[in-house]
Amino acid sequence: MKHAVRKLAIILVTTVIALNATMVGAKTIKIATLSPEGTFWMKHMRVGAKEILVKTQGRVKFKFYPGGVMGNDENVLRKIRIGQLHGGALTLGTLAHTTPDVTLYSLPYLFTSLDEAAEVRKTTDPMLTKAIEKNGFVNFGFAQAGFTYLMSNKPIRSLDDLRKRKSWIPEKSDVGLSVYRYVGVSPIALPLSDVLTALQTGLINTIVTSPIGALALQWHTHIKYVTDQPLNYLVAMLIIDKKTFNKLGDADQKVVRETMVNVYKKIDEQNRVDNIAAREALINQGVQFIKISEQEKVEWEKIDNFVIKEMIKKYKYNNDLYNAVTIKKLDAPKLH
Repeated sequence: MKHAVRKLAIILVTTVIALNATMVGAKTIKIATLSPEGTFWMKHMRVGAKEILVKTQGRVKFKFYPGGVMGNDENVLRKIRIGQLHGGALTLGTLAHTTPDVTLYSLPYLFTSLDEAAEVRKTTDPMLTKAIEKNGFVNFGFAQAGFTYLMSNKPIRSLDDLRKRKSWIPEKSDVGLSVYRYVGVSPIALPLSDVLTALQTGLINTIVTSPIGALALQWHTHIKYVTDQPLNYLVAMLIIDKKTFNKLGDADQKVVRETMVNVYKKIDEQNRVDNIAAREALINQGVQFIKISEQEKVEWEKIDNFVIKEMIKKYKYNNDLYNAVTIKKLDAPKLH
C-alpha cells in the first residue's frame, strides 16, 4: 500500500513539475490589425493560431487585437518597439523608414494585371522577406488587397476633377504624397481608423483603396463613383518582432513559421477571388464605375515615372530588388 502511495505521489509531483515547466515556457504573442473581426483575414489568422496552440502543446498562444483597437499601423509599430505588442498585420509602407524596399509594390502603374503581379512576386516576395527580416522582423508572407482606385461621392473623369475634391491620403504615405504633388492637390492625411468618420462628416469625399478594402472597412457606404483606372497594387504583411520570435524554441519557431506562412498564402489567394466579387458587390449596391477617355488616360499615366524617380531618390532602392519588381514595366526609370 505504501509503495502504491509513494508511486502516486511521484507521478503527481512529476506532472506538476512538467505543467509548471510548460507554463513557464509558454508565450503569448500579441498581434494587432485593422482588419475587422469576422473578415476572411481574421477567421484564417484565428484558425492558424488554434493550429499553433495544438501543435506546440500550449506553449505558443496568439492574442489578436482586430478592428484597429490598438490604433493605426504607425501606432502598432510603436507599440511593438516598446514591447506592448509583438507583431501586426500591417500595410507594407509601415516599414518604409527601416526597410525602404517595401514601398516598391505600391509604385503607381507597376503591374498591368493581377496575373502579372503574381508572376513577378514569385521572385520578389522572398527577396523582400529577406530585406524585412534583416531589419528586425520575422515576416510570414504578403497578402494582396488588389488594385486601388479613386472613389468619391462625385464622378472623377479627369485630373481637373480630382483637383476639386477633398482627397484623403494615409499617414506617412510617401508614394501617395508624390502622386498628389504631381497632380497639384493637397490631400488630407488621416489614419485608416479615422477615414469612415471623415467621410461621414464631409471632411473628405475622395479616397483611394481597393474594392475589397472599401467593403471591409465600410467606406463604400459613402462613395458613389469609382474611377475605373487602377492606380497601384495594395499589399499587407504579417510580421512579428524578431526578439520575441527568437525566444521560442526551435521546434515552436518552425511550427509558427510554417503555419502562418500557409495562412497568409491562403489569404493572398482568396483575396484575389474576393476582389473580383467585391467589384461586383459595389456595382450591385449602386456604385458606378466611370471610364476615363484615352486622352485623359495618357495624362494619368505620366504620374508613374515622376513618382518612381522621386522614390528612387528618397529611398535608394536595392538594385537587384528594384530591377526584379519593375521587370515587366519596360519604361521604368533605371537606377544609377
